[in-house]
Amino acid sequence: MLRRTLVWLLTVSWMLLMFPPGASAEQDRYVGYYYPAPAQIEIYCARVSPLPDMDKRRRVGFVIGVKEGMANQPYESSYSVFVKGGESRKLIIVAKKDGHLKTIYRVRALLADLTNSARTTPIFEESGSPENLTFLDLITLLGFENITLSDGDRFTHQIKVWSNDNEKCKAQPLTD
Repeated sequence: MLRRTLVWLLTVSWMLLMFPPGASAEQDRYVGYYYPAPAQIEIYCARVSPLPDMDKRRRVGFVIGVKEGMANQPYESSYSVFVKGGESRKLIIVAKKDGHLKTIYRVRALLADLTNSARTTPIFEESGSPENLTFLDLITLLGFENITLSDGDRFTHQIKVWSNDNEKCKAQPLTD
């Protein structure tokens, strides 16, 4: 009986080490540090491709510009925006106040607000049809690979952005 219990414990321990709960082929090292694991990961097929001269420096500069804009508001922003990853291709937005970004609907509302702001940028105005592009298209132009939005407590939503030259996107119809 003792031997059977020991074998069972060793087997379960080995399985937990080899296949931790929630483990996926692509581990997100920021889960558990900046945000909880996303319940769902969405794919967004952008209408654009990354600009050829986009690099880590420009992505970081974009976020610095966003943060400067937030600092110039007459009130404190309810969320933090920052980049992570070796080439700064992960955009992260985490709520700093309880109740913010705790549902998919609030996340989508924030993305809609960010889209309105993005449409006034020179990069969108030069496209000739800024009304057809979204904030997710802007971050695709900048070379980001995903955006993670979290309430910083229990809710996280992650969106992988694929450019319009991604083969998987070519096979899918574009939706608004």
